[in-house]
Amino acid sequence: MAQDWHDSLKALLGDQPVENEPTTAAEAPAAEVERARLDIVTERKGRGGKVATIVTGFTVSDQAVADIAAQLRRKLGTGGSARGGEILIQGDRSADVARALSAMGLKNRII
Repeated sequence: MAQDWHDSLKALLGDQPVENEPTTAAEAPAAEVERARLDIVTERKGRGGKVATIVTGFTVSDQAVADIAAQLRRKLGTGGSARGGEILIQGDRSADVARALSAMGLKNRII
């Protein structure tokens, strides 16, 4: 029977509690992102003259970035995507993105 790494770790440690283990998958990335400062940039290049808001500076997994992007899209009611460790939000929404990220507890700055 195959065991996952949690079971293997518990077998090695016995009944000792494992410290710094996140209780849920959503808590782990949020804690890591809180330490980093995110940069918010508006770009027009290569988009047919249309403005896009880009959020960079993530130090977490691509899945965590995608989860944050989904929350931003819902809060702002706009389109966007997450690719390569960056979030793209359609339109010039830098102030709105900054407020939404601050409400999530993430440090940010508009460049």
